This record gives sequence, structure tokens and C-alpha cells, in this order.
Amino acid sequence: MNQKKREKMEKRAEFNNALKKAMKEKDQIAVSTIRLIIAALKDRDLVAREKNKGEGLDDAEILAMLQSMIKQRQESSKTYNEAGRDDLAEREEAEIDVIRSFMPKQLDDGEIAEAVDSLISQTGASDIKDMGKIMGTLKTKYAGQVDMARAGDIVRKKLA
Repeated sequence: MNQKKREKMEKRAEFNNALKKAMKEKDQIAVSTIRLIIAALKDRDLVAREKNKGEGLDDAEILAMLQSMIKQRQESSKTYNEAGRDDLAEREEAEIDVIRSFMPKQLDDGEIAEAVDSLISQTGASDIKDMGKIMGTLKTKYAGQVDMARAGDIVRKKLA
């Protein structure tokens, strides 16, 4: 079995093992959140296979999927807080914690700034027109490790 296929299977096995553990611990939020992750992954795998992409999503795409799931929940949590529905906001925050447990360590603002400085010097970016090049490289090189909204602010300030 080739390395890529083994890595894809390991990530899926990680989700399945976490689901079994959450079920044993009777952690209903973790169970439902992990089931949502697995369902989203299966759905996106099907779409990828239809586009002749082989075995489905790779690790970077899985991390991007998880990042988008976190972003959705952050927006929902904010909306619930504004509407005075603290119970629903807390549930969203709990789901965010479960999803983050499958992601690599997030870079802080200082580490993002260092990465941006490095990419600016590597690519020769000089003004805001080059922002897309920097953001694209950040997204692929640091998949799942960078909050792209925060990174966008940092890149804008450095290229302005």
C-alpha cells in the first residue's frame, strides 16, 4: 500500500477511534460532532471520486474541511450569543473544541507573522497585489494551522 493511501486511512481511523472512545465515555456532543465530521468526509470523498480524484480527500483537504466546520460553528456561536441563546452558543463552542482536537497546533500571531515574512522574502512580494500569492502559499504550506482571517490581516499590514 502506498504512503498516501496509508495516511488517508490513518486519518479516517483516527476519526473512527475517537468516535468509539466518545461512545464508551457517553460524550454525546463528541459523538454527534465526530459523526458529522465522518459524514462530511464521506460526502466530500464521493464528490472527489466523481471528479476522478482517486481515493478521496488528502490530509490538507481534510484539514481545510475541519477548518471550515470550525468557522461555521464560530459564526453560529456569535449569532446565538447575540440572540441571547447562550445554551446553543455553548454547544457550538463544545463542538469547536471537538473538531480542533483533530487539528495540528494552531500558530499564534507571532508565528503567523514570521511565516508571512518568510513567504514575502521567498516570493518577492512587494505590494497588496501579491496578497493572493502569499495567502495561497500559507493555505497549502500551513494547512489547518493558520486562521486565514488573522493571516489575511497580517499579510495586508505587511504589504501595505
